[in-house]
Formats: sequence, structure tokens, C-alpha cells
Amino acid sequence: MQYLSLLALYEQTLLKNAFQPDDKQREVITKLNNIQQQLITRQCYKQKISKNLFNCFSKFINKKCYKYELPVRGLYICGSVGCGKTWIMDLFFQSIPKNRKIRLHFHRLMLKIHQELNQLQGYENPLFIIANRLKFKTDILCVDEFSVSDITDAMLLGILIEALFTCGVSLVMTSNIPPDELYQNGLQRAFFLPAINQIKLHCDIIQFDTNIDYRLRALPLMHIWNYPLNQDTNIKMKHMLYRMSDHICQQSLSLDINHRKMKIRGMDESQGVLAVDFSILCGQGRSQYDYIEISHRFQKVLLHDVLVMTDKNEDQACRFLALIDEFYDRHVKLVVSAENSMHEIYQGKQLKFQYQRCLSRLQEMQSQKYWFLPHLP
Repeated sequence: MQYLSLLALYEQTLLKNAFQPDDKQREVITKLNNIQQQLITRQCYKQKISKNLFNCFSKFINKKCYKYELPVRGLYICGSVGCGKTWIMDLFFQSIPKNRKIRLHFHRLMLKIHQELNQLQGYENPLFIIANRLKFKTDILCVDEFSVSDITDAMLLGILIEALFTCGVSLVMTSNIPPDELYQNGLQRAFFLPAINQIKLHCDIIQFDTNIDYRLRALPLMHIWNYPLNQDTNIKMKHMLYRMSDHICQQSLSLDINHRKMKIRGMDESQGVLAVDFSILCGQGRSQYDYIEISHRFQKVLLHDVLVMTDKNEDQACRFLALIDEFYDRHVKLVVSAENSMHEIYQGKQLKFQYQRCLSRLQEMQSQKYWFLPHLP
């Protein structure tokens, strides 16, 4: 069976959407095309030998199977905001036939790992068990927005990544951060260094930068970021709410998220609509795991009263960044009322680099093209 190469799919996509060719994108696509072809070759080979059970158990075939125990060399794509890393990785993922492939945002990957660790309490080497389970399901794991800030995740990844490669799982990752700078200045960083070494050993590293933010070509805009916080903005938010649902419940409500109550302004679960305050959703005690649950249950979120964020409320800003990352990844439609414009809502220095990525995503999230994307629960 003939499969369309990633390079051919890339050319088709450029023509279909009237996109301009980009030399740097083509360089990344070429590397991913090589990975795609190797994965297809292996899948076809395994499918062929599986048709003959006798041959599968012969010594000859076992020797040939063994050479495929090592993973196909992966790719770590790091680069600037909006250069098309996620788009290219998703195109690569689309180009791989069969079902032996998994694509996850980094936050969802870590949630899955923590959930499985809870189930494996008392087992020896649980991370190797998890890696084996993944290998049973997939040959390639695509991870978007790889970034480590939590000491627990850093320590887990130090073991897990080596286990994945040992089990024969290939990795393709996107990140804004080069491998050597991951978890820089983090607590107990020495536990994470083996993960960096394994990435460099089993993946090619490519720096992917461009002066173009490709997210901004998806115009015209819907203008869903409403500011300042005044009566006119409140009226706009009410109109947007009733346009999204005729059956919204606006009584004093609470919503159960990950077994904890969260106060909300209103919701219509049948239509997937939620209205909630920024102070609640990005307040103390909330995390990206809550945002994963919300993005699973709701496809439209009205976020009220977003206040200016500085270094003094850095924790709140971090949660806001995680919220936008998750909503963007799952195509959640967001409407905001805010104290200032999206360009001025973050005025700190500590997260200035991270907010540039967030800003780029917010700009794309108000495009008509984004609003027509299907929700990905």
C-alpha cells in the first residue's frame, strides 16, 4: 500500500490554504518526513510477518524483529512563538497511518502519568511499566509544548524518558526551550539531567525560528477580548452569553471539578458553555489538571474580570498561561472581560518570555478560523 509522504502532504496543504513556502519549515518537514518513512516501513514489515504465525516464531524472524526494538530516531523542535511548530507536528501526526501513534499536550501527558502512578502504587519500577504500556499502544509519541517547571515532574521525567526509549518508543516534541535550558535553575535539577541526555541521544535537535508569527494570518478577528472593566463591557459579556446558549443557568452555582467545588457565574452543560470569574479559575488551589477537566466538558468559556498581572501575583499569571495553553490545544472558544488589553494585561518581567507565546495564542483564538475549529475534548 502506498502512503502519501509528509513532504507531499505539506505541499498539498500549502496549495490548499494559499500559504507561502518557508525554507525553515521545509527543513523541519524534511527531517520529520524521514521519521515518517521509517515508521511506515516498520509498520508494514510487522504487518507482513504477523500474517504468518509460524514465521513469527522462527529464529530467523525473531532476529529480524529484534533489530526493530530500538526506536526510530526522534526530533526535538524548539523555536520562537508562532513559527508553526505545533502545526507542523500535527501535520506529521496526520501523515502517519494506522493507530500506533499518540499525540498529547505536555500537561495532558503528565496528568496521564500521575493517574497511572496512582494505580501502580506498590509496584516496582512503575515508570517502566507505564513506558511498556505506551509501547503496547504506540510506536511514536508526539508531545506539544514540552516544558518542565515542577520538581515532581522533573524527577519523574528523568526516569520516564529513558524508559520510553528503552522500550522502543520514538519521541517528537515541540518546545520554546532548547534541551540544555529545560528546567534551568530548578530545584534538584540533577535528577532531570538524565532526561536531557536521553533526548539528545535519541532525538535530533532543530532550532526553528522565523520572523513571521503564522498564527496572525488567520484574520479577520472576532474581537472577543473586551476591556476595560465597565458597564459597556458587562453588557457585551451578557450578550455573548445569551448568543451561546438560550438555557444558561445564572443562579448562584458551584461546579465540581476534580472532586472540588468551584464557584461559577453560570453554565449550560448541554451546550458546553461556562461563565466563571478569573479570580476563581486562576486563583489559589487551581492547576492545569482542572483546566484539562474544564476543556473536556466545555467548548465555550466566558472568563470575567481578568486583572492586570505583575510579578507580585506571578502564581496567578502562571495559572492563566496554563489555562490558555490547554484551551488553545483543545480548541475551546474563549470570551474575556479584562482590565486592560491583551497586550498590556501582563506587566511583569519574570514571565515575559512565556507571555509572548500566550499572547500569540490569544490573538489566534479570536480569529474566525479558530472559532470554526471543532472542539477537541
